[in-house]
Amino acid sequence: MEHKKSCIILIAVSLVFTLAIVIFKIQINTLTNEVMIATGGSCIENGKCLHQQSDLPTYIGIIITALTLALGFYLIFFEKARQHLEKQQKAIIQTLHQTKKKQDADEKFEFLLKALNQDEQKIMKAVKEQDGIEQSTLRIRAGLSKAKLSILLTELEKKNLIAKVPFGKKNKIHLKNAL
Repeated sequence: MEHKKSCIILIAVSLVFTLAIVIFKIQINTLTNEVMIATGGSCIENGKCLHQQSDLPTYIGIIITALTLALGFYLIFFEKARQHLEKQQKAIIQTLHQTKKKQDADEKFEFLLKALNQDEQKIMKAVKEQDGIEQSTLRIRAGLSKAKLSILLTELEKKNLIAKVPFGKKNKIHLKNAL
């Protein structure tokens, strides 16, 4: 916010200087016309015509104020671009963190699967794909009998890997929070 305030002040100062230069130029032209009227229409003073006076100080002033004004606008827009880039960078970093977290969880899950037998792996993968899967649906996905599935689910519960949650006459199977 301080940056924006300084840019606005810079723009305001350049506008004030522009106004001062315009007023200065008008006053010089007015004085030149008054001298011509006072001298009876002669515009030559000290061997030079008053209308051919050098406008170099005016042009230098206008260039300096124009550059100051341009700098003020550039800094305002540059700040907006910088803020936009920072926002994009934060979003990218957040996405990277989420991806890394998911990758770590997937690696942890794969490592866990290596310690289980093939049927237990089928069950764990199916529960991971659809957390809260009904036991009857899990039996079909894993291709196991009701009895074998029940025994394996009890074993996985003892290992603290899953939780069977009664849901009416059915059970829903969830992965434990540790996974």
